[in-house]
Amino acid sequence: MNQFQDDTSSSPDGDRRPASLSALLGGLLSDLPGLVSDRVELLSLELQRAGLALLHMACLGMALTVLGMTGWLIVWALLLVGLVAAGLTWAMALGVALVAHVLLGWWAVNRIRRLIPTLGLPATRRQLMFRAPMPIDEALDEEAHVPRTAH
Repeated sequence: MNQFQDDTSSSPDGDRRPASLSALLGGLLSDLPGLVSDRVELLSLELQRAGLALLHMACLGMALTVLGMTGWLIVWALLLVGLVAAGLTWAMALGVALVAHVLLGWWAVNRIRRLIPTLGLPATRRQLMFRAPMPIDEALDEEAHVPRTAH
C-alpha cells in the first residue's frame, strides 16, 4: 500500500495518528521515478505522433504544390489563348506572359531580400546583449528597416 493512499498509521495501542512527514516524503520519493517515466513516455509517444503528422503534412504539401503548379499552367494557357483570340500573335501573347512572370519573380526576390534581416532575430539579440541599452531613437530607426509581417 502506498503512503499517499493511507495518510494515517496505527499505533500499537490501536489509535490512529497522521503519518509522519518523513514517511510522506519517503513515499513521494519512491513514487517520483514512476511519475517521471510516465511523463517521459507520454512525451515520447506524442513526439512520435507529431512526427508522423508532420510527415503527412509534408506529403500533402507536395501534392498541393503539384496541383497549384498545374492550376497555374492552366490559367496561363487560358490567358494566352484569350490573348490570341483577342487578336495578338502567339509571339506577342508569350511575350506578355514572360513579362508578367519576370515582374512577379522580381517582386518575390525583393520581398525575400526584405525578410532576410528578420532571420537574425534582431530584437531578441538586442535584449540578450550585455552592453548598454540602445537609445530609443536608434532602436526605432533600426526597427523601421525591418518589416513587421509578411504582406
